[in-house]
Amino acid sequence: MKPLNKIFIGLLTALLLLPGFNGFSQGTPKNDVSVAISYFNYNNRVPYLAVNAKSKIDGRFQPVGGIEVKLYLDKDSTGTFIGKVVTNEKGTANIVIPASVKTEWNTATTSHTFLATFDGNKQYESAKADLTVARAMISLTVTDDKKITATVTTLKDKTWVPVKGVDVKIAVKRLGGNLLVNETPTFATDSTGQASADFKRDSIPGDSKGNIILVASVDDNDQFGNLSIEKTVPWGSKFTYVSTFDKRSLFATRDKAPVWLEFIAYSIIVAVWGILVYLVFNVLKIKKLGKNIE
Repeated sequence: MKPLNKIFIGLLTALLLLPGFNGFSQGTPKNDVSVAISYFNYNNRVPYLAVNAKSKIDGRFQPVGGIEVKLYLDKDSTGTFIGKVVTNEKGTANIVIPASVKTEWNTATTSHTFLATFDGNKQYESAKADLTVARAMISLTVTDDKKITATVTTLKDKTWVPVKGVDVKIAVKRLGGNLLVNETPTFATDSTGQASADFKRDSIPGDSKGNIILVASVDDNDQFGNLSIEKTVPWGSKFTYVSTFDKRSLFATRDKAPVWLEFIAYSIIVAVWGILVYLVFNVLKIKKLGKNIE
């Protein structure tokens, strides 16, 4: 090989490898991550926080798991540290507000600000988030004529005062999701902080004693976050479970399938095989007729 050709090949190789070296020196760019906080208070007990982390990947937002987030109450200090959480594969994590910040929690008579901090890692840039929530609670009362009243109050100057204009959902707790007590999706509180609804689910199944669970909730409110409370009432129809394990039903074992289902299945099998046998018989008959003609 001529020296000129060797020089040309060497220069070409260097040009091809140069972008690769630049890429390695710069490193892989990190993605931005978005952190959000949600506040929940269930039955006016110990509240908890939900953290959600997501990032824009391939043009759309996707949940980010394995993100360690530090949470604080009102300010970033040792005495107000709520705790650390790590998001799951859905990008979420929950944490109960601990007793260690009880003093700080009781000092504020109006609202609190929750702070979330993510320090970043090899894949994602650091991120921060905050959420200000006013201290509030919700109560639930019922009357004999099946009228339900939810009351929303907030703490001001060490006194619980009613809140007007808060949308409240009043429903019946079910396994597949809450069922509204009537056709109205939400009820707004009046000047006394109350929202009332008439119960119109008289035929709804309850437990063996006819008990059902009513749920009043405030969802994703800008001022109060998420509030909910439950109350058990005997307004449902009594439900007694009867086992059908040893009887013919769609949910039984194969040997106890309904007669009509077995009839349909076997009829289809007989019809299909009958057609196949008929076709084979005709083919053989045609073949025999052909031999006779010859």
